[in-house]
Amino acid sequence: MLTLAFDTATSVATAALVRDGEVLGERATRAFRVLEDVDDLFSASGATRAELTGVVVGTGPGSFTGLRLGLAAARGLALALELPVAGVSTLDALAAGAPGAVPVVDAGRREVFTLRDGEPVVCAPQEVEAGLCVGDGALRYRSVLEERGLEVPPDEDERHVPRARFHAQLARDFGPAELVEPLYLRMPDAEQKR
Repeated sequence: MLTLAFDTATSVATAALVRDGEVLGERATRAFRVLEDVDDLFSASGATRAELTGVVVGTGPGSFTGLRLGLAAARGLALALELPVAGVSTLDALAAGAPGAVPVVDAGRREVFTLRDGEPVVCAPQEVEAGLCVGDGALRYRSVLEERGLEVPPDEDERHVPRARFHAQLARDFGPAELVEPLYLRMPDAEQKR
């Protein structure tokens, strides 16, 4: 089974090509480069698109624009290649890459997305529960979190990136691409202003 996975919900987008649990390649760049990264992964691995059996996409929460870009790319690939798609929460992927840590994604508006009792929530950084905090939100609000006694690994620690290989590991329910929905925890800015 050859799976293509990517996540464009945070400030660092990731893409991975995984065959039967083995990572053939992984890239970490920016959301607008995700399809370029996918092409690079196929070229570097020697795998072909004909071997691909499914696509996994990060469903957020995260950047509205990044989420839309990732879902559109997943839907376009699935349609063109006639493949099933699975969605995986960006928070769950971050947690899988740092067992025992609290995933914290920058939500803008001086808020973060995190997990509370296993459920995604949006809250102020001061409301993040105790533990080791990872993610771009943990980096942005390091001082706030550390003042509260929480631990944040160094900026360059890879646990801050929702690696696509973890999306591939967590994917379970593959199906039609149009059934995969983004995880928005609040209204988009444009709708709030209206």
